[in-house]
Order: sequence, then structure tokens, then C-alpha cells
Amino acid sequence: MRKPLRHTFEELVAENKRELLEDMSALDKIEERLEERQSREVQVKINPREKQAQN
Repeated sequence: MRKPLRHTFEELVAENKRELLEDMSALDKIEERLEERQSREVQVKINPREKQAQN
């Protein structure tokens, strides 16, 4: 019996990138998550006391 082919990390990254570029809905979800994360970071920088009050 043959061993399954193993891919290098670079090959896996390239495959994921190719799949994501073909799947626009997945790209949209990633973009939304990044925008949400960036807006939260900006809010914390503008008003750091608000974050302390939440804890």
C-alpha cells in the first residue's frame, strides 16, 4: 500500500489561496471579520477607558 502524498506548507498555502480566490463569499466573510476587528482596535485606541470599564 502506498503512503498518501504529503504536501509542503507552501503547497498548502498556495492551494488555500487559489481556493479562496475562487470563492467570493468566503472572501467577503474574511473581509467583514477584518473590518470588524480593525474598527474595534480603533475604538480602543480612541477611548481606552471604555475597554477598562467593560472588564
